[in-house]
Amino acid sequence: MGRNKDIVYIRIWMVIFMVALIVSGLTAVPLEWGTAWLARVSQPWGAPWSGWAAYAAEAVGHVGSTYPMLFYGTDWLAFAHIVIALAFIGPYRDPVRNRWVIQWGLLCCLLVLPLAFFWAPLRGIPFFWRCVDASFGVFGALPLWLVLRRIDRMAQEWNTIVAK
Repeated sequence: MGRNKDIVYIRIWMVIFMVALIVSGLTAVPLEWGTAWLARVSQPWGAPWSGWAAYAAEAVGHVGSTYPMLFYGTDWLAFAHIVIALAFIGPYRDPVRNRWVIQWGLLCCLLVLPLAFFWAPLRGIPFFWRCVDASFGVFGALPLWLVLRRIDRMAQEWNTIVAK
């Protein structure tokens, strides 16, 4: 009975994780609309949020009107999120056998932090927005860590049954 509960738990988190990856990736496609919307919504928040959002929307709008082909890169970013999400079908189907995918995902989440805090300053990204970016790694790692614990428990139970 415990194994079935673990499978359901893991599958629920895998679906949530995959949907979150896909949705976050797809937000890169309507980049002009999205940054303009964020600039409007964040106006009441005041500085630094509204200033940064307006600046980003202006930059994205300029690129869109002058060099729209650069947005093809964000289309590929969206595609990459979808492809990465597909990798988690393995742990959804057979968590113990595909444990490595969860470990890989945790490593990817960890790598978000140096990208956000060491690379983003070179691009002029303000500290508060680096924290927002870094939060994706932290919030992504949490369900993967919970899933990994369940997988390890399932593997241990399986090994105990096989040893008897």
